[in-house]
Amino acid sequence: MVTLTDIDIIQLLRKNNLNADTLEETVVERLANNNLHAATAESCTGGLVSERITRVSGASSVFDCGICSYSNEIKHKVLGVNNETLAVLGAVSAETAMQMAEGVRKISGADIGISTTGIAGPTGGIEEKPVGLVFVGICTKDKSYAVKLNLGGNENMVNSRSYIRRLTSDMALFAIINEIHNMSK
Repeated sequence: MVTLTDIDIIQLLRKNNLNADTLEETVVERLANNNLHAATAESCTGGLVSERITRVSGASSVFDCGICSYSNEIKHKVLGVNNETLAVLGAVSAETAMQMAEGVRKISGADIGISTTGIAGPTGGIEEKPVGLVFVGICTKDKSYAVKLNLGGNENMVNSRSYIRRLTSDMALFAIINEIHNMSK
C-alpha cells in the first residue's frame, strides 16, 4: 500500500501541475468532460471533500452524493462496512476506507467512489494509530484500493486538525483526478 506524507502530497500536486486551491474546479471540469460521476463517503473530513466539489458551479451534473459517516453505526448501516472489519481493524483502516468507497459508489451509482477515514486530531491518537493517520479509499467499477496518509507531526503544523483535513481532501480530490485519467485511457 502506498503511504504518503504531507510533503509527498504537495509534491504530487506540483508534479502533475495541479493547484491545491483549484483542485475541486479541476475535478468538476474533468468529470464533466469525461461524462463521469463521483460520490463521497467521509468520516475525518466531515464533508469537506463534498463541500469543495459542490462549491463549484456545475457540480450537480457530476456529483451524485456525499455521505458523512462519522459513526461506525452509519458506516455499517448506510455504507455497508462489515461489522467484523470495524471490530477487528477499526474505523481507521485501509479495509474500512475501501468498503466505505465501495458502499457510496454502490448507493449512488457513481463511476468513482471516494472515502476518507482517519484521526484528524489534535486528540484521539494512540501509538498504533497516531493523529494524522488517514486512509483514502477509492473505488471504480474495475478496482478498489486505499492510500495511507501520515499527516501528523509536521514541524510547522503539529497535529493541526484543519491542516490534516485539508491535505486529506486534497488527496481525495487528486485521487478522483487520477482515476478520471486512468478511465480515459
